[in-house]
Amino acid sequence: MKGFGRYMLFLGTLLVRRESLGTYYKLILEECIVVGVKSIFLFALVSTFIGAVTTVQTAYNLVSPLVPNYIISNVVREMTILELAPTIMALIYAGKVGSSMSGNLGTMRITEQIDALEVMGINSTSYLVLPKIIASIMMYPMLVILSGACALAGGYLVGTLTGIISPTDYVYGLRYVFNEYTVTFALIKSLVFGFLISSISCFKGYYTKGGAFEVGVASTEAVTTSVMAVLIGDYLLAQLLL
Repeated sequence: MKGFGRYMLFLGTLLVRRESLGTYYKLILEECIVVGVKSIFLFALVSTFIGAVTTVQTAYNLVSPLVPNYIISNVVREMTILELAPTIMALIYAGKVGSSMSGNLGTMRITEQIDALEVMGINSTSYLVLPKIIASIMMYPMLVILSGACALAGGYLVGTLTGIISPTDYVYGLRYVFNEYTVTFALIKSLVFGFLISSISCFKGYYTKGGAFEVGVASTEAVTTSVMAVLIGDYLLAQLLL
């Protein structure tokens, strides 16, 4: 509970003694490139293979002749939108982006760069952390949309090229009994996960003490805690919104 209280106080300091909007505009754009643009290839690659594997395994389990083939893509669509794109990719996002944020701030802490900002009268949490959180909230939903599209495309390619399902059945299954709210639910989860991962990772890195070894420990703790927060948040959001 002590750590949670410190985390809440840390979030409170983000909004006091802020810099000018022009300063944040530049910092947020730089963080968007680091957080979002440099993660596109990894997200596209992983989600494409996840969609392909999901299609193959779903087809393997639907062995009854009474089940139409288009149910394969229907199952892939629901799994991708509800869980694979927002939640599974959040774990990868925590490992790549979260550890990077924590390590960056941890290095700045042990080299006394954060102390130098405080001496100059700059709110270091607002200057260093707030742009990272805003960039994460902006970019992670976009990465989730990309992941969903790549997963469905990967399933289409594997399903049609291997003869598991025809292109017509696959597209029909994607459109069959489609509930638009599932997309809204996925985007809500992506906003929450983007905030949780970035804020927790920055919190762990900002309060790093010691030397280079402690920076690595802080990065590991950031990923572990972020993953736990994502899984708990996933359950709570499912209970509240579904």
